Amino acid sequence: MITISDLKKISDFEWEIPKTFREDMRVPVRVFVTEDLLKEAMRDKSLEQAVNAATLPGLVGHVLVMPDMHQGYGFPIGGVAATRYPEGVISPGGIGYDINCGVRLLGSQISYEEANPYLDDLATALDKHCPSGVGKGGHLQVSEKELDRLCVEGSPWALRKGHATQQDIRRTEEGGQIKGADPGKVSERAKKRGRPQIGTLGAGNHFIEVDLIEEVYDSHAAQVMGLEEGCLALQIHCGSRGFGHQICSDYVGTFQGAVKRYGIELPDRELVCAPMDSPEGEAYLAAMRCAANYAFVNRQVLAHWAREAFEEVLGKHVINAHLHQVYDIAHNMGKIESHEIEGRLMKVCVHRKGATRAFGPGNEDLPEEYRAIGQPVLVPGSMGTASWVLVGTQESMLRSFGSTCHGAGRTMSRSKAKKEIWGEDLRKELEGEGIHIRAGSMAGLSEEAPAAYKDVDAVVNTVSGAGIARKVARLTPVAVVKG
Repeated sequence: MITISDLKKISDFEWEIPKTFREDMRVPVRVFVTEDLLKEAMRDKSLEQAVNAATLPGLVGHVLVMPDMHQGYGFPIGGVAATRYPEGVISPGGIGYDINCGVRLLGSQISYEEANPYLDDLATALDKHCPSGVGKGGHLQVSEKELDRLCVEGSPWALRKGHATQQDIRRTEEGGQIKGADPGKVSERAKKRGRPQIGTLGAGNHFIEVDLIEEVYDSHAAQVMGLEEGCLALQIHCGSRGFGHQICSDYVGTFQGAVKRYGIELPDRELVCAPMDSPEGEAYLAAMRCAANYAFVNRQVLAHWAREAFEEVLGKHVINAHLHQVYDIAHNMGKIESHEIEGRLMKVCVHRKGATRAFGPGNEDLPEEYRAIGQPVLVPGSMGTASWVLVGTQESMLRSFGSTCHGAGRTMSRSKAKKEIWGEDLRKELEGEGIHIRAGSMAGLSEEAPAAYKDVDAVVNTVSGAGIARKVARLTPVAVVKG
């Protein structure tokens, strides 16, 4: 059991669990959090999970935990860890079951005032065009051969099919294509689950949300991104659906044997891992990259359908109903990157689970138009509260492997939320606040109630105060589609 007295306070926004806390820790745990959020985090086992993660072979620097932390599978959600490449380990629990769950933000010049009379129709059109729900299939059907191509090509596949623009591709992390994907390392069961689900939202905390850009904090960065106060924006939050979930399940099973073969001792079997240069590690990386590319395509196709919905409803009422891509970013991913560690550049695998890449200004991996301001960081809140657009900083590169928070973070389990919050009452409450809701089920709505989440403003103030991200704009929801 970890208590606040076990942590060393570094600043109002940063704490540390020293390497001496437990003899099997290989690195310290650094926690970006305020004292209030830290007390909140003590309600679950997220910090214990971070300490367990600090025992993995090949770790460098610190295991990091963001202020939106909560308990996950093996690793805490909100966790970041880097292992030396290629001899360090890769752990599926440090990436998550929904590989490349992430967020895409589209901006517009559509003013809220002119669109307001049609928002209910827009919510209906988005719900019709963008299928959602558990196991739900989409409008786009592909053969297994085409699925294999999609897994290798990523977003450029969608461009070839007429579902993307060049700007969409340029403004997607890694251009929407992680190199090294090998469909031969993906099971037939995963492919069977993935084929019908391209361009679908799924359920759980996934959503499509029309937002009002309520306030701009950095006018120059907002202008570069095409975000204007008083105008609408659109967020798409989803990942690799059943395809990525099955890949993770398959390799968690494979790695149970791998830890024994390689003599890896773990405090929690959910941390199963394998050296990246082992056959098992190489196979998982190749399969994980397939799921990552699949997720980029999934969000891209959803963006295509969303644009059709906007044109269908608003095209005849506003001068310009076009949606332009701001950015698309993953928050469940394992990426091979180079970072400065203890004064020297080192190639590592950065595990980000419920954490967003936040590269600072000047980074060559960013689109040219964003290099001067830093990478856009998208932080969705819950459906009744705010979301944020941030940018990465040089501090994030030096102190957090170029990473920051990914959302509000849960405070209440889904099962507890369903027991305590009545979906129909919540729907009426949200619609009373002017938020148009389309939900596949009232139980699903209850699970994602604002009361089940932390205060996203407090989370963002923490990463901003710590210097690992900078505020650009605050968004508030006006229409939400959920599975």
